[in-house]
Amino acid sequence: MRLPSTRTLKAFQLAARSSSFKIAATQLFLTPSAVSYQIKGLEEELGVQLFRRGVRTLTLTEAGACYLAEIDLIFDRLESATRVLQTRFVRGSLRLRVAPLFANEFLLPRIARLHQAQPQIDLQIETEGGAEIHPRDADVSIVFGAGSWEGLTAHRLFAQNYVPACAPELLGGRALLTIDELNSHTLLEHEAHQDAWRQWAESAGLEPPKPRNRIRFDSMISMVHAAERSAGIALVPAPLTADRFRSQALAQPFRHELATSDCYFLVHRPDEESRPEVGAFLSWIAGELPGSDATGAR
Repeated sequence: MRLPSTRTLKAFQLAARSSSFKIAATQLFLTPSAVSYQIKGLEEELGVQLFRRGVRTLTLTEAGACYLAEIDLIFDRLESATRVLQTRFVRGSLRLRVAPLFANEFLLPRIARLHQAQPQIDLQIETEGGAEIHPRDADVSIVFGAGSWEGLTAHRLFAQNYVPACAPELLGGRALLTIDELNSHTLLEHEAHQDAWRQWAESAGLEPPKPRNRIRFDSMISMVHAAERSAGIALVPAPLTADRFRSQALAQPFRHELATSDCYFLVHRPDEESRPEVGAFLSWIAGELPGSDATGAR
């Protein structure tokens, strides 16, 4: 029996996961029509329909879903075998998926210390990704959330509290603002936390702000930069922006912090912790964050 090529099987796997020939094509550096042609050839070779094709939809058939489960196992074993080979015979590498703000404020300022502490590891850092918490092409991910993800080991790094922040110039030489003064300024909001200002005011025992204007951002980094440039007052993550306050790039117009139940977590698949590269990175980040759960990881 002639087996399908791994190239064709990878095209099927990516298209099946994303329900899109276009997304699979982007990942494979092909055109959507080329991926569609490969899948059609695979279906003819197997004699089984793998996808139902609609006008703008692509869904797996029952046969396709069963085949995907087996293909995933095969590629997982191939990936594992490759990692074992690299661990024994070449320099170690670590594929790190990091939330953009965490990368910008925590990881990049410490990257030289990481290289000094773990010179044997070659890093691959990805700061943009889809909605998947821990993609298969990552060894370790730094994510934000509640910390309960099935099939993953999660090490809590630190809690995420929010504090008001603005350029020092907006305070006009004063130490603090009043709530009425807050309403005379533009409030900067994050798309994913549109209710944050109301929650902050409620937790401080204040009326919800009624600002002059609002500006909404889809990126926390962009919002922090806008606050530094006097665009308005923002609620920013306290742990990750501490250096900006110390350098006086940002000032804190109110002392009250909004505490949340969300935290930053380091996550990996359970079988990854035995890898030297993963263990070394866990040890390094535990040293940078002594109070984190990563401290007892090894």
